[in-house]
Amino acid sequence: MKQIKVDKTTEMETFLTVATTGSLSGAARTLGLTPSAVSRMMTRIEKRLGVRLLVRSTRKLYLTSEGESYALAARRILKDLEETERTIADRASPSGLIKVSTATAYSRLTMIPLYKEFLERYPKIKIEVEVSDKISNVADGHIDVAIRFGPLPDSNLTARRLGETGRTVVASPNYLAQAGIPQTPADLRHFNCLDFSFQRIEPGWPFRENGENYILPIHGNMTSNNGETLVELVMADIGITRVGNFHIQHALESGQLVPLLEDFNPQDKEVIHAVFIGGQHMPARVRVFVDYLVEKMTRHF
Repeated sequence: MKQIKVDKTTEMETFLTVATTGSLSGAARTLGLTPSAVSRMMTRIEKRLGVRLLVRSTRKLYLTSEGESYALAARRILKDLEETERTIADRASPSGLIKVSTATAYSRLTMIPLYKEFLERYPKIKIEVEVSDKISNVADGHIDVAIRFGPLPDSNLTARRLGETGRTVVASPNYLAQAGIPQTPADLRHFNCLDFSFQRIEPGWPFRENGENYILPIHGNMTSNNGETLVELVMADIGITRVGNFHIQHALESGQLVPLLEDFNPQDKEVIHAVFIGGQHMPARVRVFVDYLVEKMTRHF
């Protein structure tokens, strides 16, 4: 004998509506069914399970302990099904808001040129950009993707490598015409060296000479916590600085800045990562954004 297929999802939804409204007629009105259709469905569930799920009184329906268990399982199953469908649909056409955090200079010089193509590729996604040189907290869910430089602390977050940037000592042609050109790192003691204001484990600039790396203390009359500001100060002919190559790539190409002491450059690199909350429940909009960054940004500066 051919078995009749049962739509258990509809049964669960109907049962939960009965439990919520407290009556067959109330559930029927909510669902647009007849009370008899709802009653037959409840009877069918109870017959299949072999237990009583509902107790009918003259005024209201009550759930038995088995009914409470069935309602709890039904809510969980329907919620899982809804989330699964949403995830699959989201993969097909990612949508929603992505909150991105990145350093000020990196946002202007590297990230902004990428947003237009990404949004054209995924028109249902919106991006909120947080530009700050402070490290934003990804773990608390406030930020979806943060661009981080250098070593990453141990955490439960996921990181994808986007590339790396070296550093170069630079000055403007006008400053060098006035102050001269340093030939060795030791010559920097005679120049105004502009450095970052945040504390380092070893203050100074690294160099490599005679096969050995060392840190050279430097001195100057200005500091800043922002690499782009240091570049602007140097382009204003105030002194010499050492910054990440992404800050100065265009200025070097145009001749606005001149690289110095390249024979002594230790070629130290700072790795760039996209940091985010990964795992199986990672939203598709975040996944495609990180994949896009890897596609466009995996390079060396």
